[in-house]
Amino acid sequence: MGAELGKYKSCISARSTDKEVLKYAQDGGIVTSLFGYALDTGIIDGAIVAANKEFYAKYPSKCIQDNSNFDMIEPWRPIPAVVNTKAELLAAAGTKYNISPNIALLKEATRSFGLDKVGIVGTPCQMQAVRKAQIYPVGMRNVGASIALALGIFCMENFPYQSILQLVEDHAAMKLQSVRKMEIGKGKFWVYGKRGQVVQLPLKITHKYEQPGCHVCMDYVANLADISTGSVGSPDGWSTVFVRSKVGDSIWAKAMAAGVFETQPIEKVKPGLELVSKLANEKITKNRNTLEARKTFGVGKGLRNPFI
Repeated sequence: MGAELGKYKSCISARSTDKEVLKYAQDGGIVTSLFGYALDTGIIDGAIVAANKEFYAKYPSKCIQDNSNFDMIEPWRPIPAVVNTKAELLAAAGTKYNISPNIALLKEATRSFGLDKVGIVGTPCQMQAVRKAQIYPVGMRNVGASIALALGIFCMENFPYQSILQLVEDHAAMKLQSVRKMEIGKGKFWVYGKRGQVVQLPLKITHKYEQPGCHVCMDYVANLADISTGSVGSPDGWSTVFVRSKVGDSIWAKAMAAGVFETQPIEKVKPGLELVSKLANEKITKNRNTLEARKTFGVGKGLRNPFI
């Protein structure tokens, strides 16, 4: 294991001890439980998450969705939202598998919502944006200092909303409004219906639907997050967790002392850290070729490769 996993203080396999959280969680409930603990203890006073139409129906004032016609909001389209309670966290739980502009809510969270200590969850590219906002706060004055906890999610690639619509409705032959859950695992894209139906699609089908910007990203495991997490490497129902920063280490230690999570050594579980490393390297290798190709696009210079 090397640079592909970024810098981290510890890596473990974990899941929430809260059975209610696990009912709503994508995998081990790490993000939901960490934000819940951080809210309860005052580490943050609100968190920016990816919600959806059902959340908007219950908590419209927590979203920046500018659409007065509720019926026009598409099912499974992510809506950035600020949450302050466990009920709101549970309502927003689960991975959406298409792009949620959470960063767009950062300034609003400190202005309109009046948050002094903000939690935010996002993909690796969004974690890069969070850190850039802290280092170069152009148009984000005083926002960077308000970011108290940044949680990153493993990501090989993401999809525009139209791509998810086509994958689910054309390939899986299921209406989006009838979908209960989606996930990527074991080389498949899985779609679970509310009536119990399950459709699996080979990942090779999904490649042409990927967001093009994902093909220049060299980060699979959210290197710049305080804590990053994903299902890869851990057994079903558990999550792999990288504790990365001093802030993340402190919060994780307090959450563990409070009994928020149960853990297993990553060395003792299957498929383990080797699979995380393998996928991280695959993303770097594949996307490095895109970076090299972009050098020929007329400007004679490609995007910076952080691994050389």
